[in-house]
This record gives sequence, structure tokens and C-alpha cells, in this order.
Amino acid sequence: MLPLDKLAALPLYHRATIPPEYQDAMGHMNVRWYMALFDEAAWRFFESFGMDADYYQNERGGGFALKHFVQYLAEVHVGETVAIRGRLLGRSAKRVHFMLFMVNETRGALAATLEGLGSHADMRLRRTAPYPDHIAARIDALLAEHGALDWDAPVCGVISV
Repeated sequence: MLPLDKLAALPLYHRATIPPEYQDAMGHMNVRWYMALFDEAAWRFFESFGMDADYYQNERGGGFALKHFVQYLAEVHVGETVAIRGRLLGRSAKRVHFMLFMVNETRGALAATLEGLGSHADMRLRRTAPYPDHIAARIDALLAEHGALDWDAPVCGVISV
């Protein structure tokens, strides 16, 4: 799919060693734990452009998950370490399109990807709303940085902003 050295250029948002309770009846990590690990990374990803606990509490902004597309590419087993890196793919006034890459560092393989579409929200109204200027500027800076990469993200083709 993608050479791991390409992914190494992306920011690291989460790293974990898989505990025994993540194993399922097939002897590998159950799918629910992929989503839990991607969720941990997604929180850090959104924090990278200012959507953090302080923002949620003081400005009453938030976010809604709208779409996810997950590809499971290689098994992950108990005791292995995974790292999740993220890439911003696009944005509109209210939405961001992004991709998270789970690398099994123990085996040196791309284990899974999550492509997502998230929306900014005004939590007073509990409705989608445009990103405030200071958040939008940080998103744009990250988008420019990721847009300069010399490789295309392996998108599913059905998610767009």
C-alpha cells in the first residue's frame, strides 16, 4: 500500500502496546479496539489544530463524527506496538476530511487505516457550524503542510468535504 517511510513524515498522534484483553476468539486484536485506538489518535489530531478541552469548555465549540471508512490490512496481536499517524486531506467551512494510519511497529507493517469526515459544531445549538477563524487558520496551515507531501493518500473515493 504505502511505504512506511512515507508515513513517518506524518505527525504521531497515539502509540500503544496491545494488552491481552484486546484479543478476540480469532487470536488477534478485535475490531472494536482498532476503533478505540483510532479514537484516541483522533482526539490528539483535533487538538493539533486547536480543538482541545479548553476550546470545548470555554468556547462551546465541538465536533461531530460524520463518516468513517476503515480498512483492516494486517493482523495485530497482543504484545505488539502500534503507532497512529494522521493526515489532513481537505476541509470546507464546517468539515474536515482526514486519514489515520495505524502502523504495527513490531512487525513493520501498515495494519489499518481510518478515513474520516468530521464536522465542527456549535455545542450551544448542537448543530454544525463553521470553524472559527483561529481554528480555520490552523487547519489551513496543517492542510498546506500535508498537501505538500509527495504521495497521495489511499482514500476510499466516497468521502469528500
